[in-house]
Amino acid sequence: MRRAVCPGSFDPITNGHLDIIARASRLYDVVHVAVMINQSKKGLFTVEERIDMIREVTADFGNVEVESFHGLLVDFCKQRDIPAIVKGLRAVSDFDYELQMAQMNNGLSGVETLFVPTNPTYSFLSSSLVKEVATWGGDVSHLLPATVHEALVARLART
Repeated sequence: MRRAVCPGSFDPITNGHLDIIARASRLYDVVHVAVMINQSKKGLFTVEERIDMIREVTADFGNVEVESFHGLLVDFCKQRDIPAIVKGLRAVSDFDYELQMAQMNNGLSGVETLFVPTNPTYSFLSSSLVKEVATWGGDVSHLLPATVHEALVARLART
């Protein structure tokens, strides 16, 4: 069984993230979406809320499993016998950092990294940018799954 992981903070999941996960789900039998737990960073959504949103928007894929992780991604991979990490690359600037991470991960554990070029429609997209634009009242509905957009608008209305 071919297995891979798509890691990230997904705060919140965007259409760009979803595109990479969808493409990975066509290449692998099982795709694990690993939601990072970063104790030093306060997210807009809790890890549990992110997991629920990702499960909802990936349910139709049929081969995506979503869970959180804390620590080294290679340990997550070893514990689940996952030989590959799938990462989306938006720009050359992403590549420099991601190549270093891929080489470190491979050196630590032998886990391979597959780089997937981002769909040009989403080449500028990040969760941080979406949150910033939405905070100032900008329309980001076309950048997020509908249910995630609704959750974002509701959360920002409370803050």
